[in-house]
Amino acid sequence: MREKMTALLKIGLVSVSDRASQGVYPDQGIPELKHWLEQALVEPFEVVERLIPDEQPEIERTLCNLVDEEHCHLVLTTGGTGPAKRDVTPDATLAVADREMPGFGEQMRQVSLHFVPTAILSRQVGVIRKDSLILNLPGQPKAIKETLEGVKDENGNVLVKGIFSAVPYCLQLINGLYIDTKPEIIASFRPKSARRS
Repeated sequence: MREKMTALLKIGLVSVSDRASQGVYPDQGIPELKHWLEQALVEPFEVVERLIPDEQPEIERTLCNLVDEEHCHLVLTTGGTGPAKRDVTPDATLAVADREMPGFGEQMRQVSLHFVPTAILSRQVGVIRKDSLILNLPGQPKAIKETLEGVKDENGNVLVKGIFSAVPYCLQLINGLYIDTKPEIIASFRPKSARRS
């Protein structure tokens, strides 16, 4: 296993919305993501924000900038993942990817299917570009939280794990960064051999 990095976690947050980027209404995706991350992460982190329209070249440029120039370890996008013609976030994400991580998209749809049957229309993907993980999340604040955190019963017991439980170990594997989460929000999983003593 590679040596543990002590670098500050850097997260790119990208909200993809024609109307929010034009100021027609306030963006809700980035504020929800920031709030959730502040609640869930143990370590401090830095955020780089981008609010952009549903234009594939613009999304591709933004993702490349956040990974290649801003050196974000993790990039979370919100919005533009459905079947409509303007929903091109997954297409842009796959276009800039080095490797696809299909389990993330599968689990996001599994979580969402507990709430809405139209979750099968989602095209969300997870990919690796260089040493960074890029994940497409839904556009609605409630769905963002559910996707990250998972499905819980009325007592707070986890019925279906959220995708963020796998993110810390994924980052550890691809770039050596060690981060952890607060178990009352989301319990991160890694093998015993990969845990910090």
